[in-house]
Amino acid sequence: MRIFVAGHRGMVGGAILRRLEARRDAGETLDLVTRPSGALDLRDQAAVRRFMAEARPDAVIVAAARVGGIHANNTYPADFILDNLLIQCNVIGAAHETGVERLLFLGSSCIYPRLAPQPMGEEALLTGPLEPTNEPYAVAKIAGIKLCESLNRQHGRDYRSVMPTNLYGPGDNFHPENSHVLPALIRRFHEAAEQGLPEVVVWGSGTPRREFLHVDDMAEACLFVMDLPRDAYESETEPMRSHLNVGTGEDVSIGELAGIVAEATGFRGRIVFDRSRPDGAPRKLLDVDRLARLGWRARIPLAEGVAGTVAWYRERLDQDGLLRMA
Repeated sequence: MRIFVAGHRGMVGGAILRRLEARRDAGETLDLVTRPSGALDLRDQAAVRRFMAEARPDAVIVAAARVGGIHANNTYPADFILDNLLIQCNVIGAAHETGVERLLFLGSSCIYPRLAPQPMGEEALLTGPLEPTNEPYAVAKIAGIKLCESLNRQHGRDYRSVMPTNLYGPGDNFHPENSHVLPALIRRFHEAAEQGLPEVVVWGSGTPRREFLHVDDMAEACLFVMDLPRDAYESETEPMRSHLNVGTGEDVSIGELAGIVAEATGFRGRIVFDRSRPDGAPRKLLDVDRLARLGWRARIPLAEGVAGTVAWYRERLDQDGLLRMA
């Protein structure tokens, strides 16, 4: 089996690659294909077509994407929709053109309406307005799902889609403004603990509720879905609603999350909420019953995962406080 992992240097792609490498080391016959962005720009259609024609993978995992938190999505909406549409269309289209039968596309829980009934089931897709702060990114991800579905319906491909909840873990982006909420909090609380600051300011009111999945659980779920027999996958999906949610089925408020991060970093000061900052959707919890019926559930508790991520982050900080990703 020759597998191309697109986005292997990202948090999710890296976790998937590590798991595939472990399988190969355990004796599975796997030929793993990767290309860093410097060698292959996935936004370049001609380059992607050439690469796919030469590599001839049997399967493709599309973990490549432009991602970021509320601030990044609000600041660079055109970049988010354009880059993601280009990446998806180029990789999925070239996979089809070169005869790849099996493909896994990674989306995001932001595809669901802002006020979708909670927990959000797969059937909630396209039933209402999206969250304005990340609508361009969400539209791109919806397009990716529909591209996979359309190739399945018209050409008989077996292209599958998984929609993860908020992900975190080793390899995350800890930028102070452009990262997602959990790594941003880890960095902020770590620095406050190191400097002995009396308080940490958390963006928003602290009341929105979010679900968080460790990236190692996500990698395991991706390969579980990839390995499912086609009839099993189709038993829990529909031709025009073919995606599966991936999450824990549990959520916490941002205020509770801040407390978990404070405990993991050793911060003992006050937590202050800046209500002038946007909250985003009031709640985002996935209904994960379909994936559970197929036989997969998350296994890493949030407090344990956060503590491990804090340890990973601190191990890679140099003397100037800069993160070494290698």
